[in-house]
Amino acid sequence: MKPRILVVDDDPGVRYTLKEILESVDAEVFEAADGVDALAWLEKHRADLVITDLQMPRLNGMQLLERLRATLPAPKTILLTAHGSERHAVQAMKLGAYDYFSKPFDTDEVLEVVDRAVGSVRAEMENEQLRAELLLARHMVFASEAMKKLALLVYRVAPKDVTVLITGPSGTGKERVASAIVGGSKRSGAPFVRFNCAAIPRELAEAELFGHARGAFTGAVKARSGLFREAHGGTILLDEIGEVDLATQGKLLRVLQEGKIRPVGEDRDVSVDVRVLAATNRDLKAEVAAGRFREDLFYRLDVVEIRVPPLEERLDDVSVLVNHFLSIYQERFGTGTLAMSASLRQRLVAGPYPGNVRELEHRVERLVALSSGGVADEAWLEREAPEDTSTQSFGLKERVEAYERGIVAQELERCRGNRSEAARRLGMARVTLLEKVKKYGL
Repeated sequence: MKPRILVVDDDPGVRYTLKEILESVDAEVFEAADGVDALAWLEKHRADLVITDLQMPRLNGMQLLERLRATLPAPKTILLTAHGSERHAVQAMKLGAYDYFSKPFDTDEVLEVVDRAVGSVRAEMENEQLRAELLLARHMVFASEAMKKLALLVYRVAPKDVTVLITGPSGTGKERVASAIVGGSKRSGAPFVRFNCAAIPRELAEAELFGHARGAFTGAVKARSGLFREAHGGTILLDEIGEVDLATQGKLLRVLQEGKIRPVGEDRDVSVDVRVLAATNRDLKAEVAAGRFREDLFYRLDVVEIRVPPLEERLDDVSVLVNHFLSIYQERFGTGTLAMSASLRQRLVAGPYPGNVRELEHRVERLVALSSGGVADEAWLEREAPEDTSTQSFGLKERVEAYERGIVAQELERCRGNRSEAARRLGMARVTLLEKVKKYGL
């Protein structure tokens, strides 16, 4: 990746010369005429390195350095000084400047200083990327570049106490991204409360979120504190935020603006300190345009948006996810490692998966649970219900039988095939065990 360098100098000739030198070593170079222009440019763009003159109108190099120190992440800064002003350069180094060189400058000296600065920047970026991937890897399995970029965004936003809107199709892992944000935040040891806005009738959502007094409505036999008070000092995830009705949206807006809630049936406000994360698979901008979602609430939630890409945009993740889910369900169902043909693995990896990671997990779960004889049976891939792939799974009876099969298989393995001993340990008659061995093909 090319280093991005901003050259700040009120002399166009100096800017031109430095641009020519730096572009000769494959750097991406931008220009600003003084410190004010530089700050305006940096508000919209990222720079790895700033090379700035010391003496400039409006905002000089020392003042610019002071302002840059307050930004996160702060770019490394190199000062250009006139002959005889080295003491200013030393002062700048104490304030955090990376280095300096004097005018008139020598090309080799410029390249040497810049090379060291860029090398330092790259090392820091690589370390940051590694820490970001380690944070997200505690909650998600991935290998794709798309998810590595997402990991970096999660890492950078996690410690900053801002509201985050997590978007993306169903089944992509939005709740896991929220967990990663909490794990990297200053509130990681505080309560983390999850609320699915689509899982409760709209008329009860307000009471669930903000609490209610005893007798506030039919069935309210005792007072309840509500989820926001439960999350005080910590974080709340409002999953499927697009399902919240307009009246409750107004009350959520007040929490975000003022940090206050009013329980149903009470006449006093309660202050809460809660970081809000929201997730949705809807296009909230379209919902705003249709009048179904408040525009002011949308902008309060959308301080930072993190979009979780669908599986079709991160195909490099499919293979590692298949291995991950195989490992989980082989252990859970006691099958041991299933022999799998190359064609079956290829089909698993190829998809498609319109239901994203959730659908992939359910397909692997079904395959492991219903295969027998130590061999993964490709036929089970044909038995997927085609409708509603985002919530696809198999029934309770099949799940119970798969779990029972795993227990029987594990006990037989521990007893080295001694069926009488296995039946004794399982607390069943030998004939019952024999029936199950035959039923499950063990």
